[in-house]
Amino acid sequence: MVLLEKDLVTNLKEINRQNAVESTKLDISDEELASIDREYCTYGDKIHADANPKVFRDCNGVFMYDSDNTPFLDLEMWFASCNLGYKNKRIRDAVVNQIDTLPQISSHFQYDYKVLLSEKIAKANIKRFGTKGRVHFNVGGSQVIEDALKLIRNYTHKSRMFSFFGGFHGRTLGASCLTAGYRYRKPFGHFSEEAHFVPYPYCYRCPYGKHCDSCNYYCVQQLRREFEDNCAGIYDHSSKECAMGAFFVEPVQGSGGYIVPPKGYFKELKKVLDDFGVLFVDDEIQMGFYRTGKLWAIEHYDVKPDVITFGKSLTNGLNPLGGMWAKEELISPEVWPNGRTHSTFCNNPIGMRAGYEVMSTFEEGDFEREVANKGKYFLDGLKELEKRHKRIGNVDGLGLALRIECVTEDGYTPDPQLLHDILAEGLKGDLTYNGKKCGIILNKGSHYNNTITLVPAVTISYAEIDMALNLLDQLFTRLS
Repeated sequence: MVLLEKDLVTNLKEINRQNAVESTKLDISDEELASIDREYCTYGDKIHADANPKVFRDCNGVFMYDSDNTPFLDLEMWFASCNLGYKNKRIRDAVVNQIDTLPQISSHFQYDYKVLLSEKIAKANIKRFGTKGRVHFNVGGSQVIEDALKLIRNYTHKSRMFSFFGGFHGRTLGASCLTAGYRYRKPFGHFSEEAHFVPYPYCYRCPYGKHCDSCNYYCVQQLRREFEDNCAGIYDHSSKECAMGAFFVEPVQGSGGYIVPPKGYFKELKKVLDDFGVLFVDDEIQMGFYRTGKLWAIEHYDVKPDVITFGKSLTNGLNPLGGMWAKEELISPEVWPNGRTHSTFCNNPIGMRAGYEVMSTFEEGDFEREVANKGKYFLDGLKELEKRHKRIGNVDGLGLALRIECVTEDGYTPDPQLLHDILAEGLKGDLTYNGKKCGIILNKGSHYNNTITLVPAVTISYAEIDMALNLLDQLFTRLS
């Protein structure tokens, strides 16, 4: 199953050749950029989480390149926004064609690819869930969550929702109400519509101290008890009405650390929600588009959602665009008429064309089989690393959404410092593979800030997976 080393070398040579032809670097040094940045750029975005942010000048496939043209294997892929790899030729060519034909149009008017992309997504969901629905677009993940909140409020007339501890749904004000971390809300005052948060099924560190193989979904039963308790404050037994309109769910928890719930968990949860009239909103913004080996991660759990939100890799990172799909009864023109929610760029032609090519690519390939096989291969390799390194406490994954928990010498206690050091060490660019200098780009997430979340492109080759495992081995050896 392992590819020959020459396959990776050939790939790197081709990428370097393309870079030599296509690259148009500005004649400005990293130091000059840093000086201008310190004077004129806001520190309110995530770039300045590091005191000296790494500068990259080029990208291709699954690699980023710094100012010295050192290749960095990217296992973050812009927070899962580029599932089909950087500079994907098919999507790039389609976007260039759209720029040359109809790059701009007022969202008052209709045009082809907006309609055709909606059709693709709606038909894909009929095939998967047997449910007729419609698609509504906006410019990014947080905005799509805002639209979903409006949709639920419009249909249920409820303003409060359920969400999970460890969940992340965005940083706009409405999305922040669903995002569990207080640090996202703290600077902005009181949030009156803050969600009712429920523990996520984090079985490696179960909040109830249970064991997955014997707990009988204890966490779901605890939620059911809240509904059944007349004094719990979430359900009126006389009117049979819940205070919350919907439960916003990540089918694999993203920023919480790529936590994969037990197979039957969401089916059990959905039973409770159906019994008490609460809608199920599936947030696929990070896990959609074959990240887990299915178009939607929720497909792994035999559950039919009422609403699906999506974004990030819809355009493979080439244009901000997201959307929501909802069942006909929630989003028909009679229920969701003209102007219910809108933004100037929500139906932009460049994003629509990119999204159309992304969906077409997935329709034409066997990504379900390929991602499942690559994910198993990668996870098997991580399990071998876990055996060799006591500072790896847990590895897990679904498809190509994978996780590594960094722990102390006792093999269990979370070690956020080790995680920080590993991410920083990977960005130095002084690792070696096949005798060549290189680096690795990793991401982090978790309830305890100790988990490496691995988000390779779904097009990653087996040879590149071997490279990833080798570089991770070097990092844990070097730092622990």
